[in-house]
Amino acid sequence: MKVSDILRVKGNTLFTVTPDEPLSVAVAAMAEKDIGSLVVMEHGDLVGMLTFREVIVCIVANGGQVGTTLVRKAMDDAPVTCTVETELDEVRRIMLERHARYMPVMDKRMLMGVISFYDVAKTIVDSQNFENKMLKAYIRDWPAEEDGKV
Repeated sequence: MKVSDILRVKGNTLFTVTPDEPLSVAVAAMAEKDIGSLVVMEHGDLVGMLTFREVIVCIVANGGQVGTTLVRKAMDDAPVTCTVETELDEVRRIMLERHARYMPVMDKRMLMGVISFYDVAKTIVDSQNFENKMLKAYIRDWPAEEDGKV
């Protein structure tokens, strides 16, 4: 299974912010849209990721205030990325290794979407549930034994 399978189901709605926007505006957008991350774009290029983790670290560093901080100061400026062709096993490994809850999906320099750890877990569970249903149906339709012979 590949990242493209997740994006096909998830859709392609993206929420972005620029690095020079106030962090308070970004946090308000995250709260309003009930999302855990924003892709930071500048001049059409991915320059970072802003997640609730970076927001919390920044707020703590500012004594509990967002203040006049810009997104640029809080964002992860080297986010781990994948492509639509990346296998889900590889995505899981990377996300676990890097403690990344969100991963931008890139096609060369073009942003194709963002997948979350939740998206990956849900896709795997859904796939396993489908496989279990197929196996149960197969077992249920097992040919009956005749005269003790298989």
